[in-house]
Amino acid sequence: MRPLALLGGTFDPIHVGHLRVAWEAAEALNADLWMLPASVPPHRAAPGASAAQRLAMLEAALLGQQRLRADPRELRRSGPSYTIDTLCEVRAEIGPQRPLVLLVGADAFAGLSTWHRWRELFDHAHIGVLTRPGHGGVFEAELAAEWFTRRVADAGALREAPAGRILPIEVTPLDVSASAIRALLAEGRSPRYLVPDAALAIIEREGIYGVREKNA
Repeated sequence: MRPLALLGGTFDPIHVGHLRVAWEAAEALNADLWMLPASVPPHRAAPGASAAQRLAMLEAALLGQQRLRADPRELRRSGPSYTIDTLCEVRAEIGPQRPLVLLVGADAFAGLSTWHRWRELFDHAHIGVLTRPGHGGVFEAELAAEWFTRRVADAGALREAPAGRILPIEVTPLDVSASAIRALLAEGRSPRYLVPDAALAIIEREGIYGVREKNA
């Protein structure tokens, strides 16, 4: 059964680093992939763009292909965007048998034991750890125990069960960050080729991040 992968984030704004990682992970898993903008991220400051603006930029960036899609479910919920709530909701929708893969960066995975109800994540999904080639994580004891007992080396192993396994997924490291893009915009510089043109057009048209529309 074809897996479904989930990639969350603030996407403030969506940029080529997000998109490339999502595409490579979807290819590695031969999966459909939903990108979920967070409404109230529990572990970081509030986004600079509104929920509606971040969703509009993401949807614009994903036009023209079928593998990646935007999923706004976390924007419809009140309160913090806890991952466990999202996994429970998605699992109820797709049924008990389809493999579900939660994608997280290596740095975020290293802090997984601080997440809300983190042990329950494995009841609902596999975890795909997005890492750069040659990167090796160091984890605290409880998480290390999960890593050593649940880790698999091949994406095919995720198709054999609906949840519960950990797979490292090597992706191309692109040194692009949303905060750097916002800094460029604050300086009056253009993030062209870092942000998809369709998303950049929305930023300029709506004056997001204090930008004024100007000729290219």
